[in-house]
Amino acid sequence: MTSLRLALCQMNSTVGDLDRNGEKIVQAIEEARRQGCDIITFPELALTGYPPEDLLLKPSFIRDNLSRLRQIVSQAQDITAIIGFVDADGDIFNAAAIVNNGRLAGVYHKRFLPNYGVFDEDRYFQAGNQYPIFELGEVIFGVNICEDIWYPGVPTAAQARAGAQLILNMNASPYHIGKREDRMRMLAARAADYGVIVAYNNMVGGQDELVFDGDSMVFDQQGRLLAEGAQFSEQTLYLDIDVESVFRTRLHDPRLRKERLGFDPAAAGVSKIALTPRSGQRSPLPPAEPCQRLTGPAEVYAALVLGTRDFVMKNGFNSVVIALSGGVDSSLVATIAVDALGKDNVTGVSMPSRFSSAGSKDDARRLAENLGIGLLTISIEPAFQAMLGMLAGTFGDRRPDVTEENLQARIRGNIIMALNNKFGWLPLTTGNKSEMATGYATLYGDMAGGFAVIKDAPKTLVYQLARYRNSQAGSDLIPEPVLTKEPSAELKPDQRDVDSLPPYDELDPILQAYVEDDRSLEEILAQGHNPEYVKRAISLVDRSEYKRRQAPPGVKITRRAFGRDRRLPITNRYRGV
Repeated sequence: MTSLRLALCQMNSTVGDLDRNGEKIVQAIEEARRQGCDIITFPELALTGYPPEDLLLKPSFIRDNLSRLRQIVSQAQDITAIIGFVDADGDIFNAAAIVNNGRLAGVYHKRFLPNYGVFDEDRYFQAGNQYPIFELGEVIFGVNICEDIWYPGVPTAAQARAGAQLILNMNASPYHIGKREDRMRMLAARAADYGVIVAYNNMVGGQDELVFDGDSMVFDQQGRLLAEGAQFSEQTLYLDIDVESVFRTRLHDPRLRKERLGFDPAAAGVSKIALTPRSGQRSPLPPAEPCQRLTGPAEVYAALVLGTRDFVMKNGFNSVVIALSGGVDSSLVATIAVDALGKDNVTGVSMPSRFSSAGSKDDARRLAENLGIGLLTISIEPAFQAMLGMLAGTFGDRRPDVTEENLQARIRGNIIMALNNKFGWLPLTTGNKSEMATGYATLYGDMAGGFAVIKDAPKTLVYQLARYRNSQAGSDLIPEPVLTKEPSAELKPDQRDVDSLPPYDELDPILQAYVEDDRSLEEILAQGHNPEYVKRAISLVDRSEYKRRQAPPGVKITRRAFGRDRRLPITNRYRGV
């Protein structure tokens, strides 16, 4: 049997940290060599982190990344390592270095550069047009990068027709709900269509608004899942691959034989590079521990925890502060923060006003006790009274309105930012996607902060996540009254969210149709939604772009998040209603 021992290192890179990223790559190579691996792969741009964005416009950054790669190459002895880096050859390329026994044996340049959604690679990179394959003993493999395998045809088809039995696909593929299923369908199809084993190696970790979920996968030549890595955690996945099975399958499949008839590798941009196999014997791998797959709210919750932890830690913060209102949004954010950072690194602040109910104050206190976090209580009443008095002469006899409501939110924002300045705590904001969509938030008030944990989670999902976390705790970690009382900003007497917005269970499907699916008013009405609610929601979304543009970054979990995904002009007279 022709077998190959493969290691897929789903690594958590930090953008721009070339030294630390390089150290992690070297450590993983050394461990893979001890395990007797023939090949170890790393994610797309593992050395630089992904996405490096306008760092790529700095020539010094390109030079330093190449210098660090040369150091790694010299240390990668008696193994083949596939490392993501930025190559420079008259232009710059999203590239994979094929390192073999201490030498740079070849380089692959990414062919398809995504320029949609959160991706902007055409801004920076030149596309490759050569698709080398590599001969390692009796095994022939091809390397390509992320988007390359989403397209049928080149490069995967050309590499397979030229004799590759194995395709190593390096990725920095960010998470969103449903992404895993999309990947599995596509990878299984590519493996079966071209009669190759496909090893998909994905990055893990948070980077600004993106979170990478790992979940590396290997499919055999018939499209069957052979192995899968952990979700949302660093891991090196080791497995032995029966490469000879590809030859047996191809003998029984006349389609593949006919596709190779008349195929000219040189004309297709395919060349073959010989590599030196590793030396020595190796012991059998221990049985792999099965990974428990996350689904539904469990998967989303893990993404939010990882995204929050990495944003805080990678930006040099140790602790966070959260305004606790006693509502479900702030309760969920505090719970995520504790799971991400530990209870000793989270502080809650209760900032009651004359409109705060006793129940909300009690719920904030109980949540803090349940989580084991410190709770500060700072009344905003003295500041509110002072500001009302200061503005009385200017406001005259005008009746109270949203102005007075926003004053309270902005006083709270000032307090949060004062705690940030004094103690170095990063403020986490608590607004959800339903509020961000409709502008049901106060600029420089509850929107003030450094990171918006749940800005891409609709309100109905917020409740699901809170109940999921309680189910994992086996208790009401988030107090039950928080989950059952009617949502309210408590900025005026007897205020309820439904006074300003449609009910969330009706609002959120409308927002999904308009924001994520780009459906028109007529199409949304045809789905059977309340016409008044639809028109109101669309109007609020269209008028609130200027607010969203000033919101902090937050974890992307849906297919189309505000900010990196959905980009509309602020100055814009087109209306959906």
